[in-house]
Amino acid sequence: MALNGTATVEIINGELLDSSPRSADIGNKVTVVLGAQWGDEGKGKVVDLLAQDADIVCRCQGGNNAGHTVVVDSVEYDFHLLPSGIINPKAIAFIGNGVVIHLPGLFEEAEKNAKKGKGLEDWDKRLIISDRAHIVFDFHQAADGIQEQQRQQQAGKNLGTTKKGIGPVYSSKAARSGLRICDLLADFQDFSERFKVLANQHKAMYPTLEINVEEELEKLKSYVNRIKPMVKDGVYFMYEALHGPQKKILVEGANAALLDIDFGTYPFVTSSNCTVGGVCTGLGMPPQNVGEVYGVVKAYTTRVGIGAFPTEQSDEIGQLLQTRGKEFGVTTGRKRRCGWLDLVLVKYAHMINGFTALALTKLDILDVLEEIKVGVAYTLDGKTIPYFPANQEVLNKVEVQYEILPGWNTDTSNVRTFEDLPEEAKKYVRFIENYLSVPVKWIGVGKSRESMIQLF
Repeated sequence: MALNGTATVEIINGELLDSSPRSADIGNKVTVVLGAQWGDEGKGKVVDLLAQDADIVCRCQGGNNAGHTVVVDSVEYDFHLLPSGIINPKAIAFIGNGVVIHLPGLFEEAEKNAKKGKGLEDWDKRLIISDRAHIVFDFHQAADGIQEQQRQQQAGKNLGTTKKGIGPVYSSKAARSGLRICDLLADFQDFSERFKVLANQHKAMYPTLEINVEEELEKLKSYVNRIKPMVKDGVYFMYEALHGPQKKILVEGANAALLDIDFGTYPFVTSSNCTVGGVCTGLGMPPQNVGEVYGVVKAYTTRVGIGAFPTEQSDEIGQLLQTRGKEFGVTTGRKRRCGWLDLVLVKYAHMINGFTALALTKLDILDVLEEIKVGVAYTLDGKTIPYFPANQEVLNKVEVQYEILPGWNTDTSNVRTFEDLPEEAKKYVRFIENYLSVPVKWIGVGKSRESMIQLF
C-alpha cells in the first residue's frame, strides 16, 4: 500500500513491513568553541589552534562587538567580524545568517590584518557570507550611542555596549524592518526605498539622530560589486559542507554564555544567542550535526562594564589580575573587572551548552599567588542555592562560598606539557575538572599558539 507516494507497507505472514525511506548518514559534524564566562576568555587562541587543520571556519552570531586576538610568529591579529580561523590560508571562512555585518568595518578589519603578515592576502577569495545576514548601518551605530546616553540620563547607568550598532540592528531584525545582504544585491532601487523607511523610523525614535541618507546609500552601493562574489545561500552552503566529502568544520562563537540574550545576566547582555543553540539558528544547520562543544574558561573571572559579579575582587588581588593579565577589552579598550574563578557560573554555562571538554586559559597569570580561591557555591539569606539566579538584584545579594587552594609560586609560561606543571597547578586543573565533571583538554600559559598545553 502506497502512502503519500513515498512509502510502501506490506503485511507478510502477519508481520507489518515498512519500506519507508530511512534517514541517511547525518554527515559531517561541526566542532564548536564557546565562551563559558563573560567573554574575553581566549576563544581566539583556541580557534586558531583548531583552525590550523580546519577546512571551514564559521561565525554564527554577533557582530563586530566581538574581539578575538590571535598571536602567530609574534604578530598580533585582532578579529571582530571575520572568523579568526581565516588566518589559516587553506581554510574557507563563513559568516552565517545569525551575524550582523557592518560592511565598512568588515573591509577595514580585513585590510588591516592583511597588512600584518602572510596568509591573509587572499582573504576575499576565501570568505563566504550568507545572503540572509542582516546589515548594520551607520545610523544603527549612532542610535546605539544615543541609547547609552539616554540610559545614563534616565537611570544613571548604561549597559556598557560597544556602540557598534549591534542592539539596534537586532531590534530592526526582530521588528521585521531590517535589511539583509540579499536585499542589497537584489534590486538597489527597492533596497534604497526600504533603507529610507528604516532611516526615517530611527529619526522618529531619536530626534537628535542625523542621517545623510544619500551619502550612506552611495557608500553602500560601492560595496555591491566588492561583496557579490563572496555571497552565497548560507543554508545550501552548510548543507553541502555537512553532506559532501569529509571536512573539518569549526564554529567560532562570539561573546559568551553569560552574555547570551536569554541565558546571560540580563539586561547586561549582548543581543544574540551566543550559546550552542545559536550555532544551529545562526548557520542554518540541524542540531544532529553538532559534534564536540569546547568551552573556554579563563583561570580567573573577568567582566567588562557593569552588572553583578559575585567573585569580583576590588582589592590588590583584582588589581594584580588586571595588571598581570593585561585585562583590557579588544573591541573597546575598557579595563576589565577581575575576580576569582567562579565555578557556579561555569557549571551553569555547562548546563546550557553541554561542554564535551574545556580549554583553561591564562593559568600563568596565577603564578605569583600564595593561595588561590575558587567559588564553589552561592548562599542567599544563609541558605545554599542550587541554581544561578536570573534576577540581577538577587545575584548581587548572593554570598560566595570558596575553596582555598595552594598557589605554586612558579613561572609556568615556558611549560609545554601537563607533567611539567607544578603539582599545585595540576591540582588546580583537576579540581576544576572534578567540580564540573568535564575534562580539561588544553591549558593556556601564554599568548602564542605554542603556549597551549594539550592534555589529550
